[in-house]
Amino acid sequence: MTKNEIKALVSLLDDSDYEVATHVEQRIVALGTSIIPFLEEEWEETLDADLQKRIEDLIHSLQYDGLLARLKEWKENGAEDLLEGMWLVNSYLYPDVEKATIIKSIEQLYFDAWASMQDEMHPYDQVKALNHVLFREKKFSANTKNFHSPANSMLHLALETRRGNPLTLCVIYMTIAQKLGMPVYGVNLPNLFILTYKQDSVQFYINVYNKGLVLSKTDIDNYILQLNLNPIDIFYDPCSNLEIVKRALRNLAFSFEKMDDLEKATEVTKLLTAMTDDDPAI
Repeated sequence: MTKNEIKALVSLLDDSDYEVATHVEQRIVALGTSIIPFLEEEWEETLDADLQKRIEDLIHSLQYDGLLARLKEWKENGAEDLLEGMWLVNSYLYPDVEKATIIKSIEQLYFDAWASMQDEMHPYDQVKALNHVLFREKKFSANTKNFHSPANSMLHLALETRRGNPLTLCVIYMTIAQKLGMPVYGVNLPNLFILTYKQDSVQFYINVYNKGLVLSKTDIDNYILQLNLNPIDIFYDPCSNLEIVKRALRNLAFSFEKMDDLEKATEVTKLLTAMTDDDPAI
């Protein structure tokens, strides 16, 4: 379809005949995300507020459908790249942020951390060194003032502002640690996402939300006890990339609920449902 044909199609969006306008919307949606640049151009050229709103809704619908498909594809391909999964979550609110932007920020932090590492360091010393770089030098910290803000679930914003929720801070920490060769993984604790350093007979835990505080299994036992829960394996063992991204979506949906933005909360919940529909564990 040529640019002029698309322009003619968009011009019919505000047709007074409801059936015509609806048919036009369906034809535009069928063209997929490739039509978004043309829609954005039409939005800029029109002064009709109603038409602009319809174009905005169409763009969001196309972006949402594209995101849904990419999340499903990421899962079906094995959910191997955690940064890609978190970038897809990021894309719900910031579709124009590129994955390369996130990778560049992570690479710079990795280089700074690598420069502080030494050969044959003890696991605790490795964690201490990484803690120093991220929390002392780079000033990463918990966003306690706006804990329930949707921005806390946006990885690129956590990297820019150096503030985040437990999950985004853990993803940053874990990604860098793994690039350094450290066996550090996510742990799905209730109400708090943490990390574990696990290799052979060595295992301890890291509370990134508390500036990388090192915890023992006994500390986790006590935490579970305080919550009046039974100690089950998922509270102690590494979780998958898929579980991390699903938790990120839950956090985002909950944030929108706290803001009384039920429309966005429902949309994010649908993304989560699509990620769990084929999961036998759910």
